[in-house]
Amino acid sequence: MGLRHGALESVVSDFWRGRRVLVTGHTGFKGSWLCRALHLLGASVTGIALDPRPGPSAFAAMEVGPVLEADHRIDIRDAAAVAQAVRGARPEVVLHLAAQAFVGDGYRDPRGTFATNLGGTVAVLEAMRGLAGLRAAVIVTSDKVYANDSAGRAFTEEDRLGGIDPYSASKAAAELAVASWRGSFADELPPIATARAGNVIGGGDFGTERLVPDLVRAMVAGKTLMLRRPDATRPFQHVLDVLRGYLTLAERLATGGAPAAINLGPRDGEWSVRGLLQHWETATGMRVDWQAVEGPVMEESKRLALDSSLAGRALGWAPLLDTPRAIAATASWYAAWQRGEAMAAVTDAAIRAAFAPQAVAA
Repeated sequence: MGLRHGALESVVSDFWRGRRVLVTGHTGFKGSWLCRALHLLGASVTGIALDPRPGPSAFAAMEVGPVLEADHRIDIRDAAAVAQAVRGARPEVVLHLAAQAFVGDGYRDPRGTFATNLGGTVAVLEAMRGLAGLRAAVIVTSDKVYANDSAGRAFTEEDRLGGIDPYSASKAAAELAVASWRGSFADELPPIATARAGNVIGGGDFGTERLVPDLVRAMVAGKTLMLRRPDATRPFQHVLDVLRGYLTLAERLATGGAPAAINLGPRDGEWSVRGLLQHWETATGMRVDWQAVEGPVMEESKRLALDSSLAGRALGWAPLLDTPRAIAATASWYAAWQRGEAMAAVTDAAIRAAFAPQAVAA
């Protein structure tokens, strides 16, 4: 899978052994990887999410269901049901990933996007108030929470929040809600931080209007990949590097404090869509047939970059993979999936290679 131990070995420790952890959005792409990682780290995991979307899913391919202590299929907007499930799980750590995660869906359903990304976050925050034994919570937002002025610089955690499109704005609104609840109800809540990462790649993403899943679908079908903006640049990074950041942030919150917000970006900065496709061709030895979409496309920033130096200073976090290796690891997962391999085992092997060996069960 292209993941090896090295000088930047994971800082995640045995903190997670025996911990009760609640993951919202556990049926999604990142949530599925996270649940398998937590299971291997020895945690007891409860999930809250909707059913996976129809078709292939990371949740099914990775066989996530059997590693869960409890699997609640709840709409994150249902505050009463969320509160009941959270309190029943008695979590020591909450990792809130549940979201409407697609920019295109934000344009098509802005009201639902805000209801999920802002209202769902508020439901989780309210469910955590006064919960005994809860030690930390990480609220996952996005690298798109910043007011992108197209100046071309990398955003730091101190930059102004914003977002023109409904998805980005809803995630920025969630950031404001977290800050409000943190300031207003500090005595009733555990230490809380937001994690800002985006353009996460890795095996098992079957989402719509995302570059890698669209690429995989096009290649499997023998069709031409249609690109909205081939020269746009994004901070592409592997899912396991991002999850190491989430877990390290949660651990530091629980044991000694951490920043209120953290950027998690790739080792080698942002890459263009063209560049990603070129590295995919190098990794697979297969030519990618693509063309640009003609006519108007949905509004998106041409360049997006993150400054992740605070994560390095405050958490000791750094990505294991540069972008070419992240692309190669991603392509390898999909190739194994197409061959019909046991993807739970393939996924677990990648997790073991990315996390400290002393912390992960054999």
